[in-house]
Amino acid sequence: MTSLTLPRHDGSLERYSLAGIPIERPSAAPTFNRIAYAAAHVVSDPFRDADPWGNAAIDWERTMAFRHHLWGLGFKIAEAMDTAQRGMGLAWPGAQELIRRSLTEARSVPGADLACGAGTDHLAPTEARSLDDVIAAYEEQIGFVEGEGGRAIMMASRALARVARSPDDYRHVYGHILRQTKNKVVLHWLGDMFDPQLKGYWGSDDFNEALDAVLSIIQANRDKVEGIKISLLDNAKEVALRNRLPEGVLCFTGDDFNYAELIEGDGAKYSHALLGIFDAVAPSASKALAALAKGDVATFRGVIEPTVPLSRKIFETPTQYYKAGVVFLAWLNGHQGHFTMPAGMQSARGLLHYSDIFRLADKANVLDRPELAAKRMQSFVTTLGVEQAG
Repeated sequence: MTSLTLPRHDGSLERYSLAGIPIERPSAAPTFNRIAYAAAHVVSDPFRDADPWGNAAIDWERTMAFRHHLWGLGFKIAEAMDTAQRGMGLAWPGAQELIRRSLTEARSVPGADLACGAGTDHLAPTEARSLDDVIAAYEEQIGFVEGEGGRAIMMASRALARVARSPDDYRHVYGHILRQTKNKVVLHWLGDMFDPQLKGYWGSDDFNEALDAVLSIIQANRDKVEGIKISLLDNAKEVALRNRLPEGVLCFTGDDFNYAELIEGDGAKYSHALLGIFDAVAPSASKALAALAKGDVATFRGVIEPTVPLSRKIFETPTQYYKAGVVFLAWLNGHQGHFTMPAGMQSARGLLHYSDIFRLADKANVLDRPELAAKRMQSFVTTLGVEQAG
């Protein structure tokens, strides 16, 4: 049995023994009865990263290999979303290259599918002077995605949150953009726990007023809206939205705290998924979703529910730094050879947080290669001052 020394929150050390059993991989990409987008991270290139804060270098080969990993498990990919550190290490020029490369890669994989995040992050919120500035920024990014043959996820805009004064301003901007799009888009409701600059999105701090506003936008443009991703980490609020969506408009859960029950549904309605945690727990989520598609709810719950405590740890406050935990697990599981991130974001979490992730990943059967994970974790904690026995 593999064991190593890890720190506890009380300042003591413990000898931790791994007990998890890796999830077996399917021989072919499984079929789901829920649409499941995995928001995928990018892999830094530390051998070329001379300016990680200002202009992070990306290892494109490993970044694309990770997308093949997700496609092989049956997922669609939500490309260039906040998981890829949009606005927190990956600027619009890098996102453009990521989108272009992923769309090209997807065409080489039978059945592969993806949608691409398009927002306004090349427009600094402080430089936005009017709604027209926001509209022009959205037009540029959505125009790029559709020009490359992709479908857009219309990401929430920091600039719009800054300049908008009422729900009518949101109706104006979203209506203007949606009337122009070639294809249906997925809207994006990201709470301020993920990004404090999005506080008051849709024109109100009150949830019910914001809900009314976004529903009015969807109703007025329902022929252009595939669905909406909601990430408020509150299952009751998601259900309230889901129950009021027009027929044919999909609800995508972005709730990394309560996704298991929201995906399963309440017997009447359920949520599809667009989740950052799927990046980190892809084999488990794939097995669970495949079981659910076969009506095997017991297996779905037995596989997916142990991942929820891990996800809640990864997404704990300050939630916007969850990407560190996602990439940490990608490193432990051998998808990349190092634990570095654009903008040096690996420093956003501490030793105790990463040690908790390791334990919870083991208990959730998320460590795909336990021996490798233990070796890398031992090296990691030793570097940070935790001496190992023997």
